[in-house]
Amino acid sequence: MMTVVVQIQVKPECIEAFREATLVNVRHSRQEPGIGRFDLLQQADDPCRFLLIEGYRTADAPAAHKETAHYQVWRETVAPMMASPRTSLKFHAFEPAEVGS
Repeated sequence: MMTVVVQIQVKPECIEAFREATLVNVRHSRQEPGIGRFDLLQQADDPCRFLLIEGYRTADAPAAHKETAHYQVWRETVAPMMASPRTSLKFHAFEPAEVGS
């Protein structure tokens, strides 16, 4: 499984609109077969900062997600709300058998 952590900073006047648009994307994304986890988090001490935690079941799932209509609508909707370009980090999870005892 691969986890992607997307870091987002939005303009202060866009916090609520960003949250609403992103929660629509979250709901639809969780229904995709290649997604095991899709969460939106808001930073406690800076409400303009958000994280998306995206867990993908297969290597092809991130690309498939970006082809969905709900992702494309989200991307276009929130682009003008960004205070800076979003960034992402990709992580690969280890299965317990890979780590040893």
